[in-house]
Amino acid sequence: MHVGILGGGQLARMMAEAGGPLGLRFSFLDPAADACAGELGSLHVGPWDDAEAGRALAACDRITCDFENVPAAVLAELAGKTTVRPPPAAFAAGQDRLREKELLQRLDIPVAPVAAVSSRPELLAAVEQIGLPAVLKTRRLGYDGKGQEVLTSNEDLEPAWQRLGDRELILEGWIDFDHEFALTAVRAADGEIRFYPLSRTVHRNGVLRLAAVMVDPPAVLQQAAKAALTRLLEALDYVGCLTLEMFATAAGLIANEFAPRPHNSAHWTIEGAVTSQFENHLRAVCDLPLGSTRPRGVSLMFNWLGALPDRSAWLRVPGLAWHDYHKQPRPGRKVGHATVVGEHIEGLHQSLERIRPLLDADTMRLLADSGLEAGA
Repeated sequence: MHVGILGGGQLARMMAEAGGPLGLRFSFLDPAADACAGELGSLHVGPWDDAEAGRALAACDRITCDFENVPAAVLAELAGKTTVRPPPAAFAAGQDRLREKELLQRLDIPVAPVAAVSSRPELLAAVEQIGLPAVLKTRRLGYDGKGQEVLTSNEDLEPAWQRLGDRELILEGWIDFDHEFALTAVRAADGEIRFYPLSRTVHRNGVLRLAAVMVDPPAVLQQAAKAALTRLLEALDYVGCLTLEMFATAAGLIANEFAPRPHNSAHWTIEGAVTSQFENHLRAVCDLPLGSTRPRGVSLMFNWLGALPDRSAWLRVPGLAWHDYHKQPRPGRKVGHATVVGEHIEGLHQSLERIRPLLDADTMRLLADSGLEAGA
């Protein structure tokens, strides 16, 4: 079976790595000539609506994406020629933060207070309605902390408007949370859903830095997250992997956003689960039986930004797997990750003791926020 992927970044690369053993072939469309997935299939370089590339992808048996901001109109056009999964409607809903929040609200999934903002008067009215602190965000093309400004006082409003005010925006109320977490599930075309364990996530400047399998999460939180994600998957008639990012608060879970594709917070599943999110995404897209989402132990993933650390020291750590995305170093760019898996929490702590000398002070603080209590 031939799978076309819109986007040729690390997610497409890891899909292709997972799909090769299944006998799948891959073609990619990406605006960048050095897209790192291109080593593993046929790469078409051009804009998302490139006519020639569109014809090539339309010849594929299945189409999927590694980037949530591929224009939904392009996916809808391809859906008239071949099978596109997840459905274009899922991307349309996730590409506009206001539509995304409205969908979650309709499904009785709690979200932060939100208001649309398209002018200075509307910004002032939204602040009056929601209060401060709050976060001003672009409605479209914002990810990994891009297109966001935190507002803590009225003095922040004008500078934020100067930076973002040329686009349609939303204002979201600030959430006082204990920690952030994510839930990934895979849904097949026949409606079967399988869940991975909850992941506790740690961010800096809006970018995921660590993800850890949650050890014995509160049952009420786990049940609420699964119920919310089930409603979302069914409402979208979704096929493939989807991740819902959430905040754990004293009042319960608050949904932040969802990603209609494999997600950074579940990269640990490559080594840490019986079937990775990438393989299960392809199984669903290609109408193959879903694989087990059972964890193999307790996992912790480090996300590498800008440049890779010295791998020679890391590879001495028991239970560690190294992933180089074959991307040129650039400040803030995701260039790889490492996952350490312990059969149990004590085994993971032993590996973390080997890792601690390799970490800088900021990463040590991130590790402390992961909830794994390294060295305990």
